[in-house]
Amino acid sequence: MMDHDSVQKALETRTIDHVAVLGANGTMGFGSAALFTQAVPKVTFLARTEDKAKDGLASAIKQVRSDSVASRSATAGYDDLESVIADADIIFEAVAEDPAIKKPLFERVDAARRADSIVATVSSGLSINELCADRSESFRQHFCGLHFFNPPNVITGTELIGNTETDPAVLDFLEAFSRVRLGREIIRTNDTAAFAGNRVGFKVLNEAAQMAEVMSPLVVDSLIGPYTGRALTPLATIDLVGWDVHRAIVDNVCDKTTDEAIDTLKLPGYMADMMDKGVLGNKSGGGFFKKGDDGRMVLDTPTGLYESVDSIKMPDMSHVEPVVKAYAEGRYREGMAALILADGDAAKMTRKVVAGYISYAFHRVGEVTETIDGIDRIMATGFNWAPPSLLVDTMGPAAAVKIMEEASIPVPEAIGTAAKNADAAPFFTQKRLNPGRYFVAAAA
Repeated sequence: MMDHDSVQKALETRTIDHVAVLGANGTMGFGSAALFTQAVPKVTFLARTEDKAKDGLASAIKQVRSDSVASRSATAGYDDLESVIADADIIFEAVAEDPAIKKPLFERVDAARRADSIVATVSSGLSINELCADRSESFRQHFCGLHFFNPPNVITGTELIGNTETDPAVLDFLEAFSRVRLGREIIRTNDTAAFAGNRVGFKVLNEAAQMAEVMSPLVVDSLIGPYTGRALTPLATIDLVGWDVHRAIVDNVCDKTTDEAIDTLKLPGYMADMMDKGVLGNKSGGGFFKKGDDGRMVLDTPTGLYESVDSIKMPDMSHVEPVVKAYAEGRYREGMAALILADGDAAKMTRKVVAGYISYAFHRVGEVTETIDGIDRIMATGFNWAPPSLLVDTMGPAAAVKIMEEASIPVPEAIGTAAKNADAAPFFTQKRLNPGRYFVAAAA
């Protein structure tokens, strides 16, 4: 992370007067465009047609309800792309997560942009190097990933990813601009599949989806509920982001990487089958959960049918009560200790998921980020999950080793070493992030 003086110095290197947003009719597009209006005099919403761009602007106004969105925005279709971007200081791409769609637009941008304009993609995990491989040297030097999380006006965590030729000064400016002008928490990540946040986060989400193949999604979300350090339960999260988005991310990771837990990132077959039938989560009217005439319904994965949540036989969840009670009173260490010591299969399954999250995050250090701090910050501010380091410090390194060994999950060297050293320094260094934000005193 850049220090204060470096941030101020970087801000002085450029002036941003105009941002052009491609794909501004989509959720990430209009959300990102609205965010830019907070800091830039002019933001142009671009889409396939101007009518679609106007739809994006209307959605942005409805979502953000800020005077700046309407007063600082213009709209245009792709027929006018070249003339619009000719004077743009930042060209921000937010079209569908498909290289076949992005690359032809980048070819047009490359031919029409100013030599000093910055080009950024909001891609959630496609290779930044591959996206700009066929472009000019100037394009590559000014191209990077600027991955906002949805919705950008609410979630501040943002990943900044350069390619091998990105000018370091461009990255420094974008970090400074995003932090100071846009209020972002910037985490620099390496150009690996799904970057840092989605690489770690979707491992947990997909593991929950795999568990739902053998038990009710309601049971899964109860086991891995807010008391484990995540405000929104995992399967409800997949429904929110969309099954298609979830599939694109986990398939990309499986295609591009091999790691010690890659099997947990393989999309369950029942999800693929149901997606073929049009099931996409909330955007299609239902996924793991949906609203029925008589209340909330939950998917029965073996049959593909829905049943009332009231009909689901729940396992013994008595281990949750002492955890929740301790969290409600701000006694986070005691609450975590109660989870570590709890008896029963439900508690054991919960510990396995928590242990897997910690282990996977620590094993990605050096691959997706240089230190665990970057993973901590993106999980905290991008996913609103308890950072893995905070979990280790709260339960203690020895307890973290215990639950990993209990679940036959590999113990990261750093945690194993700390467990043997009574004077080991805490892993979690971001004291400005309040633990009470993540240790929510509620079950699923």
